Amino acid sequence: MGKLTDIQIRGWVKAGEHFDAKSDGDGLYLRFSKIDATPLWRFRYRIDGKARIMNIGSYGTLSLADARKTVKELRARVSLGYDVAGEKQERKREATAKIEAEKLAYTVAQLADEYFTRNILCRWKHPNIVRSRIERDIKPSIGKLAVEDVKPTHIDAMVQKVVKRGAPTVANDVLRWTRRIFDFAIKRNMIQYNPAAAFDLSDAGGKEETRKRNLTRDELVKLFEAMRDAKGFSIENLLTVKLLLLLAVRKQELTAARWEEFDLDKAVWYLPGERTKTGEASDIPLPSAAVDALRELQRLACGSDWVLPARKAQVNMLPHIHENTLNVALSKVKPLMPGVEPFVIHDFRRTARTQLAALGVVPHIAERCLNHKVMGVAGIYDRHDYFEERKDALNRLAGFLESCETGKDWNVVPLRKAAA
Repeated sequence: MGKLTDIQIRGWVKAGEHFDAKSDGDGLYLRFSKIDATPLWRFRYRIDGKARIMNIGSYGTLSLADARKTVKELRARVSLGYDVAGEKQERKREATAKIEAEKLAYTVAQLADEYFTRNILCRWKHPNIVRSRIERDIKPSIGKLAVEDVKPTHIDAMVQKVVKRGAPTVANDVLRWTRRIFDFAIKRNMIQYNPAAAFDLSDAGGKEETRKRNLTRDELVKLFEAMRDAKGFSIENLLTVKLLLLLAVRKQELTAARWEEFDLDKAVWYLPGERTKTGEASDIPLPSAAVDALRELQRLACGSDWVLPARKAQVNMLPHIHENTLNVALSKVKPLMPGVEPFVIHDFRRTARTQLAALGVVPHIAERCLNHKVMGVAGIYDRHDYFEERKDALNRLAGFLESCETGKDWNVVPLRKAAA
């Protein structure tokens, strides 16, 4: 039985009676020096003829009974030849070294940023897409990991997360860029193997096939009817879909738009180059139907700087609606369109392009309405933006879409083609 009692110890603490060591037996001592807030338990023993001592905890966190139990376990290890104080010091050194290594570790986020900075001026056609994949998918999943700590299981989990949200094409992009980023790390002699090397498209979104889907006039009529009738499909969603069809812009260009980009009085959207897929700015003429839709969205935005402000708290704290918001909203509409083949939001751009052609808009004007880069010599030397021609084309498209929305008959009267 030990020599100390809890009553004694509490009395010494209350009286402020300090001492260097009071023995409980079996190598257990209690110290209460003037620099200690509470008494400290210590274990004394001998190993290889040398006296050793180690702290095992304060009385505030380790009771007398627990201290005795701990010393009993330590004495057992000492009897087997283990230097328990040395083991504790080694564990402390290892923990400190690990913390220091983590501070100095080069993370995937840092690697991705360096890779992007090194390559942004090279052959990339759409650097903003690469940046988007890094910021939205790669960094949130593995960005905090040290480069050498990334395993194939991390890559698989990241890619499958993208697949599960219904974005197979994005999943393929994420896999491609992740593999290239780690190849870059190998070239810098940071790692010996690429954790993404064993994966191919079958492990992500699968083989990509060029989509050919566009909506016919009858399908557009059904779409507008379904959007009006669908339960839980908000007026903001209807106006957004309408704008995507009217202006033939990409979804992300509209969902992340700010009001400062628009001059509704002049009916122009000044879309900045850093937010376009081509990297080139575009002054988009706004048909009156688009201006009306935007004014209504401005009223519904209640003073927000964003055309489509976030409607509820999001994990990633975006100030505007998430890119998947419209996909979820349209899932409420499609059941009201029986017999209509499946379609996705990007098919709206193909629909607009198809209808522009049907309306007699010449190809180079229709392509510029979609802010597509003109390839070859024409793209290099023809710097005219065809604003007035695009304005006429989009107004014509707006008339066609109005007939779809109202269900009225529509007679196609092609635009007069410009003289060669």
